[in-house]
Amino acid sequence: MAVVESSDRLVELLTRDVSVLDQWVEAVAGILRGRISRAELERELTDLCQALAQALRNGGLDWQGEEYSEVRALLVELSRSRAQHGFTPTETATSVFACKDVLAPTTDTSAEDITAYLQLARLLDALGLFTIESYARTREEIISAQAEQLLELSTPVVKLWEGVVAVPLVGTLDSARTQIVMEKLLQSLVDSGSEQAIVDITGVPAVDTEVAQHLLKTVVAARLMGAECTISGIRPQIAQTLVALGVQFGDIVTKATLADALRYVLQRIGTDRSVVGGSR
Repeated sequence: MAVVESSDRLVELLTRDVSVLDQWVEAVAGILRGRISRAELERELTDLCQALAQALRNGGLDWQGEEYSEVRALLVELSRSRAQHGFTPTETATSVFACKDVLAPTTDTSAEDITAYLQLARLLDALGLFTIESYARTREEIISAQAEQLLELSTPVVKLWEGVVAVPLVGTLDSARTQIVMEKLLQSLVDSGSEQAIVDITGVPAVDTEVAQHLLKTVVAARLMGAECTISGIRPQIAQTLVALGVQFGDIVTKATLADALRYVLQRIGTDRSVVGGSR
């Protein structure tokens, strides 16, 4: 019975005065400095206040319980919106913590209301931390998505000639990026019907054993698709490093520059076509 009475007291403290919500909105709006419209803030905090009051009636102070599922969902939505719009974790958590300042006891507050306030403050602290955690997860998702987009943009497949595509690589080549290179190259071979591919590593700062193995896997994958793959951009320093590491490319054609590789590939295409023409 004591829990019910305590919860009822908390609900009364939160909802007894319409000005509580107005002051809450005003406090958050001041910290966010107009970067979110007042109408949107009113909608967010009204929904949150109503859900919190309902959860207090049904579930007491156990914010991790089923009764608080709607409250948690609203906070996740709020955190995601703040993260996507570039707000800081502090600005995000303020949407919850500001309620404590609005309800803060005064010299006229009864001992019973002070006790209720302290209980509600602890609950709001827990919900504020939950909001920050949700914000952090959203930021991680955004950063991960941006990283994938950068990988896509940094690994273009260019059609150089009819039947010839090239992948000019710039920057560090790791396992994740190699996988994207392989996927995009193979898809391009299918889409364009090309039988010649050039992987240019002029912009790759260093080639070690791991990078070499990634390149070999890409070439093998292209061969399985029926395409011949040429590697260009083998500078003297890289050649010396590969020799020192004992890396062997076997029968894979390598060229010093992209121009050399293109010249070689065009000769191969010309030879193939002349043979076909002679057989006719």
